[in-house]
Amino acid sequence: MKTLSKVIAIGTIGLFLASCNNNSSELQTKIDQLEAELQTFKDAEATTQKRLVEFDTLDFNYYTNQDWKNFSHSHKDDIVVYNADGSISKGLFPNHINDLKPMFVFAPDTRIENHPVKFGNGDWTAVIGELEGTFTEPMPIGEGKTIPPTGKKFKLRMATIAHWDGTKMTEEYLFYDNQSFMKQIGLAE
Repeated sequence: MKTLSKVIAIGTIGLFLASCNNNSSELQTKIDQLEAELQTFKDAEATTQKRLVEFDTLDFNYYTNQDWKNFSHSHKDDIVVYNADGSISKGLFPNHINDLKPMFVFAPDTRIENHPVKFGNGDWTAVIGELEGTFTEPMPIGEGKTIPPTGKKFKLRMATIAHWDGTKMTEEYLFYDNQSFMKQIGLAE
């Protein structure tokens, strides 16, 4: 009887150890899968963070300083831009750049110095920027006519949603409240 008990105990222990080896192999496979998923996530997050840093450089340096030639660092030549006024620009030079220049004519101190909210996922980023300036120069309105400056400051929250292909944007969606802008510079109530 003691021998039978020993045989059963040894058999049970053997089965348990074999099961542990089998489970250990399964667990290692699962760990390897999870580590690969984590690395994929880390790589994607690193790409998103690089794009957001590029966006900071774009707004804080290139836009604010009207360094139009350096927009090509972050914009594809054939970018499609959906502007806040509903118009669509196709192509970086001259179309998109020409859409950006008029603000600096009547508010030469126009700048973006802060992105209080920024995030991304996959090939998309979203940034809220604070667009600031002062209406100090005549505003051209066409046919040689201008609106005299009011000297009023403006500060607008704007949002930019961007679709990326590698290191450059292929699409850009710009949003800000034109009515709020007109009120702030004294052209609307």
